[in-house]
Amino acid sequence: MKILVTGTAGFIGFHLAKLLLSSGFQVHGFDGMTDYYDVSLKETRHKILEQFTEFNSTLAMLEDKEAVDKCFAGFKPDIVIHLAAQAGVRYSLENPRAYIDSNVVGTFNVMDAARLNPVKHLMIASTSSVYGANERMPFNEREKADTQLTIYAATKKAAESMAHSYSHIYGIPVTIFRFFTVYGPWGRPDMALFKFTKNILENKPIDIYNNGEMQRDFTYVDDLVSAISLLMNIVPEQGKPISASDSLSSVAPLRTVNIGNSRSVNLMDFIEAIEIELGAKAIRNYMPMQTGDVPATWADATLLENLSGYQPKTDFRSGIASFVQWYRDFYNV
Repeated sequence: MKILVTGTAGFIGFHLAKLLLSSGFQVHGFDGMTDYYDVSLKETRHKILEQFTEFNSTLAMLEDKEAVDKCFAGFKPDIVIHLAAQAGVRYSLENPRAYIDSNVVGTFNVMDAARLNPVKHLMIASTSSVYGANERMPFNEREKADTQLTIYAATKKAAESMAHSYSHIYGIPVTIFRFFTVYGPWGRPDMALFKFTKNILENKPIDIYNNGEMQRDFTYVDDLVSAISLLMNIVPEQGKPISASDSLSSVAPLRTVNIGNSRSVNLMDFIEAIEIELGAKAIRNYMPMQTGDVPATWADATLLENLSGYQPKTDFRSGIASFVQWYRDFYNV
């Protein structure tokens, strides 16, 4: 089976492509190698994937419709897993246009290419950030998500809405997955675990927002990509929900699925676990809540389990240990 994965030089895309290649799939990656963070880290991830004979890639921007169309027409994928995006909640406050270009225009180009080159299943990454100001937790896919607090979240919700319309009009089977705070080895340098680990080792302060009164549903990357791989063959069919609690659209073969650890962890417990693993105490710089942030996230992953039998395997302490080991090895510290 031929799988097109966008964002294969990125954190999640790299792990997913590696899993699929190890499982015998043919994978074509699409990545823009943007300089949002260290490009050499992205290049190193791709070099690892290039060791697999069944991996090829296109280096281009999602906004380049001609490049996207050419990639689809040449590779003729069976399944498309669209992970590439301009990531980062806080950066969206500084450079919102990058999110419109990548997450809206880029996602539209991917959807349109899937229309022109019909696929068995189009899978699109979204985020828990679309739940925005929702207060009822755990977050459930069937609840409204209309109160996004950042342009990042708004562009992801826009992508969900566009996908629904394309699924309805053209009958394209679509699964939207909403990720909850993914972490693990090869993670992005702008993410909390990476920044905390780096600063603690360098004896620099770490910024702790909302004075530490934060909770997150931390999802280990291996668990997340395992869930995606399970969902690949669970293709939504209009009019065939698996239960009354299914998020399947009534007018399109589209389903939205949370992928989380189904447990909310206190940020201070997360930091303490990093300190224990590093054998060093953090210099803590307590800060007020940042604009656009939310105090807590927590996934209701019942639908994911009902669809696939999936259950997360990695406790956050074990996941932190794996990240710290990778960080020490990769940066030789």
